Amino acid sequence: MACCAGCESLVTVQTLAGKEIVIGVTGSIAAVETVKLIHAFRRKGAQVQPVMSRAAQDIIQPDALTYASGRQTITRLTGLVEHVTCCGDGGSASLLLIAPCTANTLGKIACGIDDTPVTTFATTALGSGMPVIVVPAMHYSMFRHPAVSGNIRTLESWGVGFAGPRVEEGKAKIADIDEIILRSERAILGRPLAGKTVLVTSGACREPIDDVRILTTRSSGRMGQEIALEAYRLGAAVTIIHNGTLPCVDNVFVETAGEMKQAVDVYIKKDNPDLYISAAAISDFAPKRREGKIKSGKLATIDLFPLPKLIDPLMETKGTRVVAFKIGRNPLPEAKALLERGAWMVITNTPESMGTATGAYRVVTGSDKKGKPVSGTKEEIADRIWQAILSGIKRNDGV
Repeated sequence: MACCAGCESLVTVQTLAGKEIVIGVTGSIAAVETVKLIHAFRRKGAQVQPVMSRAAQDIIQPDALTYASGRQTITRLTGLVEHVTCCGDGGSASLLLIAPCTANTLGKIACGIDDTPVTTFATTALGSGMPVIVVPAMHYSMFRHPAVSGNIRTLESWGVGFAGPRVEEGKAKIADIDEIILRSERAILGRPLAGKTVLVTSGACREPIDDVRILTTRSSGRMGQEIALEAYRLGAAVTIIHNGTLPCVDNVFVETAGEMKQAVDVYIKKDNPDLYISAAAISDFAPKRREGKIKSGKLATIDLFPLPKLIDPLMETKGTRVVAFKIGRNPLPEAKALLERGAWMVITNTPESMGTATGAYRVVTGSDKKGKPVSGTKEEIADRIWQAILSGIKRNDGV
């Protein structure tokens, strides 16, 4: 996920450190985006090996990808059998990503045709069982062709993953880089949460005071968003209830605390989540709404009505592990009380962490009521919170 404005220099968690990704580039105009994609993977710690078809070389020079990756771009196969070295049995790569992928290349892969370096890498990777992700990019009329749809279904039946496309302006455009990276991380990181459902509530709520004013908190929602994205990376089926949009997860848009409670009620009526992460700084009070706009320049009184706690019913839900958040100057006593009432884990923080790209938190559990400190960017903190959750699940379940 991209940093908020002004935070571009923040540390990115190197989730792909030590991993090698082969990027196959084919003859779509979207090939011009490959340099940015390679840089994004390298920021995540990955080593990137570019491979290009002849048609792709007519759109972007191989030297551009060589410069971006720090590796010689493969434009033809040699006696070094590069496709086997990287993607064969015991090969050095962890993932073959074909981005962008044309309709032509899709059809060739589905039919086992090897007449470009990219299609030969694909055949080798599929034969060895290596994860493969395809990122289609073409005119939308081509994407709708029955043969293209059939080829996609064939590849999906073989376990090939897909990212995108984004349908805009009559084109099936290449997926956003954030989505490609997320899907690649999910394919590579072992999916320890595979088969688990995760529900996250995130962000500030906005309670209307009149037609133009709201009551809210300083929360940006970033912590909950990073927690949801990390759950996706780790293989879970993720639903996030908030007032934003994230790639790759189910987004349920809400604004008020009442809407958030209603959305949670609808979700748990269908299915109890395995994990509920209550990261939302929801309103504890709702003002009595006034019609129109309160006139300025005069003293105004606003009545605040207490709202029910969203987390309480979920702590009574069987089979759901509840991870609560508690903010305050001295939140440990309240965290202990939440544990006694049924929370499985509590994450504490102080008001200084609200609305910022970094923070300092504590992970409080029944066996560690003082809490383990975690700090850094919100992405780093989400990673460490999930490490603590996974460790707790292993201990509790005897895995």
